[in-house]
Amino acid sequence: MNRETIEAFAAESRGGARLLGLDLGTKTIGLALSDVQRRIASPLETIKRVKFTPDAAALSAIATKHAVGGLVVGLPLNMDGSEGPRVQSTRAFVRNLKPILPLPVLFWDERLSTAAVTRTLLEADASRARRGELVDKLAAAYILQGCLDVLDGLRDDGEDDSSGW
Repeated sequence: MNRETIEAFAAESRGGARLLGLDLGTKTIGLALSDVQRRIASPLETIKRVKFTPDAAALSAIATKHAVGGLVVGLPLNMDGSEGPRVQSTRAFVRNLKPILPLPVLFWDERLSTAAVTRTLLEADASRARRGELVDKLAAAYILQGCLDVLDGLRDDGEDDSSGW
């Protein structure tokens, strides 16, 4: 993630508004929400995917309910950093979502997010069923927290904090 991209996202997204993290899978969409200071990501919920229109409507309703100012979408890059079919699918979903939910979007490298979350759940001795319930929204929180940590680092670099991010 280059600094210019994240700075542009921070400036474009409404200051004082929450960010919504998305872990977009083929069967589910994991969601996480930041606090209004954009410091902590919390798992929110998992949406079962149906078709694009109802999925987009559900995301729009959640974004409105929580006064979301921007989206952080996990980008499922290959381990070598290249883009495969899942990245193309994610970008297409976001492109189609923009007219319905016109918020700034930041793509965030999600490599190993699900593995990290699954490992944590295994260490916590969560059952397979419980892991299945939690993994997507926890992965979304992991992705969003990575973004929030970088935003926080930019604030700490002495940047002008008048934007509210």
